[in-house]
Amino acid sequence: MDKLQLIKRLLPGFLPIIVFIVVDEIWGTVYGLITAIIIGIIELIYGYVKERRIERFILFDVGLIVALGVVSIALDNDLFFKLKPGIISLMMTGLIGFSAFSKHNLMLQMTQRYMKSVEMNTYHLWMMQQSMKRIFWLLLIYSLATTASSFIKDDTLWKFLGSAGLFVVMGFYMAYEWLIKRKQNIRYQNEEWLPLVDDTGKITGSAPRSIVHAKSFLMHPVVHLHVIHKGKILLQKRPAHKLIQPGKWDTAVGGHVSVGESIETALQRETSEEIGLKSFKVRALGQYKWTSSVENELVFSFVTDHRGPFNFDKTEVEEVRFWSFDEIMENKGKGIFTPNFEFEFEKYKQQF
Repeated sequence: MDKLQLIKRLLPGFLPIIVFIVVDEIWGTVYGLITAIIIGIIELIYGYVKERRIERFILFDVGLIVALGVVSIALDNDLFFKLKPGIISLMMTGLIGFSAFSKHNLMLQMTQRYMKSVEMNTYHLWMMQQSMKRIFWLLLIYSLATTASSFIKDDTLWKFLGSAGLFVVMGFYMAYEWLIKRKQNIRYQNEEWLPLVDDTGKITGSAPRSIVHAKSFLMHPVVHLHVIHKGKILLQKRPAHKLIQPGKWDTAVGGHVSVGESIETALQRETSEEIGLKSFKVRALGQYKWTSSVENELVFSFVTDHRGPFNFDKTEVEEVRFWSFDEIMENKGKGIFTPNFEFEFEKYKQQF
């Protein structure tokens, strides 16, 4: 769905406040307040009759209008009249900012009724949140500028910002978003995409690898294989050039599942690529969520008994060797192993 279609779907929720602003500008606050409330009540009744529910988005809109209208009437003076566009803008900016920078996307919750036919996975929601962050900063600057212009004796700037200024800001925002989208399409079309999953492992969508590893914390599946032989466990040493946990000892095999790839196929591919094993039997250990400083993974862990030989790419793996359980216990917590391996070793050591 493009932005124009999205705006059309969201328009009913914004209609009361749009009507209030227009009527208030032409006939005054009282008429604007009455007209907007009537429209809001009609929309609420229509929504309740049709779906047996009170639409929260419209209820919030009408509540905002009533609060603003009452304050406008109570403080009926020239200064407040001039401050009103800035106050309205700051209120909406605050709502957008709270939705963009917190874990509670109120804007999404209030507009869900208008977006029922829009399928949004976690990547889409993340992209929406990034877009909301950009419009928040833009609207914040506009709101502060509009408020500040209320105190300037010359009304020229205030009149521009309170009327055409918002359309200029939104036009700039739409053009900027179009440029970002265009650059993303060019960048991501040749990039590896990774599947996204929910807590159960069900595929919910996909996202570019760079986004998944850029603190978006979009959960994606990975596979780990522990290689055991004669009471020892094989570990690989991560090379110094790795961005994540360089120079530390880690699980023998670990890698991402590609789009359209099964867990079993990914495990076979990653094992062949990392330590050169082509034929091996595995036993599933379990799955768990792991969140690091840069990403969020759903880890599928397996174990195999194999003595090698092991072949590995020295640009990707510096060294591999077997460690006894006693060695691992002695060196835990000293920065020798990756935190993920230490966690997984404790979790599954009884099953090895």
